[in-house]
Amino acid sequence: MEESWEGDEQETLYEHQRWVVDPGQAILRIDKFLSHRMENTSRNRIQKAADAGFLLVNQVPVKSNYRVKPGDVVSLSFPTPPFSGELQAEDLPLDILFEDAHLMVINKAAGMVVHPGVGNHSGTLVNALLHHFKSLPGMEAHRPGLVHRLDKDTSGVMVIAKTEEAMTLLAKQFFERTSRRRYLALIWGIPKEEKGSIVGHIGRDPKNRQQFAVFPDGRDGKHAVTHYELVESMGFVSLVHCRLETGRTHQIRVHMKHLGHPLFNDPFYGGNAVLRGENSGSYKSFVQNCFQCIPGQALHAEMLGFQHPATGEMMEFSSEPPEGMRELLQRWRMFAQQR
Repeated sequence: MEESWEGDEQETLYEHQRWVVDPGQAILRIDKFLSHRMENTSRNRIQKAADAGFLLVNQVPVKSNYRVKPGDVVSLSFPTPPFSGELQAEDLPLDILFEDAHLMVINKAAGMVVHPGVGNHSGTLVNALLHHFKSLPGMEAHRPGLVHRLDKDTSGVMVIAKTEEAMTLLAKQFFERTSRRRYLALIWGIPKEEKGSIVGHIGRDPKNRQQFAVFPDGRDGKHAVTHYELVESMGFVSLVHCRLETGRTHQIRVHMKHLGHPLFNDPFYGGNAVLRGENSGSYKSFVQNCFQCIPGQALHAEMLGFQHPATGEMMEFSSEPPEGMRELLQRWRMFAQQR
């Protein structure tokens, strides 16, 4: 998905978004298709935008009952209130793995929010970037330098664009799935197969709009594919590598839960309870102590590979899990050895 926020010649701002429908998308009413892709936007608002001629498919206005199909280019505009906040620069430390005139690669800390939002007005990666750089592409959309994102409690490698050209070419690689991303995750249980692929559309959970869910029939959500491989078994938990073929919100967390193996200490998807193991007080105390090692889900973006937007060189960056996650793994390894 490509996003931009544009203003007209009047005082009213317009929000404009554009999607290219995935090859695996089932035929679906466009208002329902969009309601799963736009946070805090109702189907009624989308329908009104369509009635006003602001909903286009392949540059032609359509009504809200139009059925999208793979390959359709969907764009939507409607009035939206001006951004009421102001992005503030903050002198926050950044763990920089690489930097040149075009981009910067960082190792994001667990617990750091990527960009300001409701309840997170400061202390974010964006606040830190504004301190380090006078200007970055994407300022008008309040996403300076951001090509992709990681969840708050997910640590690991991220790339930041420093020029408009780098932003465009890096975003194109993520959109076309030519970038390479590998994650390290601690999950509950041991998968039946040592390696495999999880294929299932991901969309907002109709029972809890703050969460996402898998829709196997493909009638809701976005096409999503996660490849996993078992790295190490440690009693009642396992360490796995996950490689993303697509990049949906909470993708690994949702797909692994769907497989029956939620991420350890994931508060959104039930991983912060004792899901496997012994029925004893000492074991439960051990697990609770393990939860204290990390702020949230045990997930680390271990490797990121992409083509440099200026030189064309294939680049690959990796980072070790943060101290808390290393401590967590060590505790489970010792537990497994003692069983």
